[in-house]
Amino acid sequence: MNLVAGVVPVMIAAGNFQWNQDYPNAEVFADDISLNQLWVAEIDGQIAGVSAITTDQDEEYADAGLDITQTAIVTHRLAVSIHHQGRGVAAALLQQAETEAQTRGIKALRVDTNTANHATQKLFPKLGYSLAGEISLKIRPGLRFLCYEKRIE
Repeated sequence: MNLVAGVVPVMIAAGNFQWNQDYPNAEVFADDISLNQLWVAEIDGQIAGVSAITTDQDEEYADAGLDITQTAIVTHRLAVSIHHQGRGVAAALLQQAETEAQTRGIKALRVDTNTANHATQKLFPKLGYSLAGEISLKIRPGLRFLCYEKRIE
């Protein structure tokens, strides 16, 4: 939660309102932990980043032309500590998602990001993700999100 507390004000200052003081919260991360889907990246013994590597797809992904009946590895709650940004942490967490997909025999990786999150919009294509489309999410009314997908063999 300390990582999130450091990241949220930076996001908001940049005009990215995807997260706030209410989300993500300790309950969401506790659920991720209980489902064994929270991954933590560490550098020198410090938490450098986190992500939930799931198969949970928002129904609105279909609005981006994605087949949500197809099982996909979906990265949620991807965050990098303000003290570790620019060091490849997000890329490493997304690589872990790809490893999970390969281990499970899943051919699709998916992720979404707020339209104001320019860093992830640059990162995802560099890692082989293609823009699928723009959507809104019921859980974050008033915001727009970009969906990305990566196919693996």
